[in-house]
Order: sequence, then C-alpha cells, then structure tokens
Amino acid sequence: QVQLVESGGGLVQAGGSLRLSCAASGRTISSSAMGWFRQAPGKEREFVATIGWSGGSTSYADSVKGRFTISRDNAKKTVYLQMNRLKPEDTAVYYCAKRQEGGTAYLAREYAYWGQGTQVTVSS
Repeated sequence: QVQLVESGGGLVQAGGSLRLSCAASGRTISSSAMGWFRQAPGKEREFVATIGWSGGSTSYADSVKGRFTISRDNAKKTVYLQMNRLKPEDTAVYYCAKRQEGGTAYLAREYAYWGQGTQVTVSS
C-alpha cells in the first residue's frame, strides 16, 4: 500500500505561483511514475503532468505546458508541482497519484493510488 498526501494548495491571485507537494508513505514510489491530476467543480478529473521514476521524463497537458513543472525527490519520497503564472481556469482540486507499471500517462484509470487532494483557487 502507498499513502499519498498533497499539500501546498491555497488562494492566489492570477499571475501568482504555488508549489504543491505530494508526500508518500508506505511502499516506495521511487520505481514508479507519478502524476498530477485536477478536478474542477462539475468537470471530469483531467491530467496535468507526469514524471518518470527517475525524474528524467516528464509530460504535461497543453493547458499547463510552459507554466507548470513537475519534479520529484525520491530520497524524500516526494513529488512536486511548481505552478507559475496561474490563471482562474487553473482553479481545481489537485491530486497526485502513482501510476501502474506500463500504464498510459494521461489516463486516470492507469493510476492505482491517489491522495485526498489539495484545493487551488486562483482569483481574477
């Protein structure tokens, strides 16, 4: 079992920045790809970013490319999402998740473990 706990969300003005953290406990995540997803009210959960087990491979949704950066520190069992130039449309609950081996990066169903989420609200 893996437990994931997100933190770092909050209220920020448009153009501002936030850094989300996802701390893992239980089984190691160092050999697993990890991802961030988000879900706005009334919308489906959507892919934001993913990172390979070593941190050398990353991928982003077009909507956040160039503004968000995913990273990880395997020694600390933590995954990060640096969010810059935030927009009101980035408002959502953000979740981190551990991808199943061989799973497709942008599909939520390919992720086996999820955190409880952290709220990000961007005001205009």
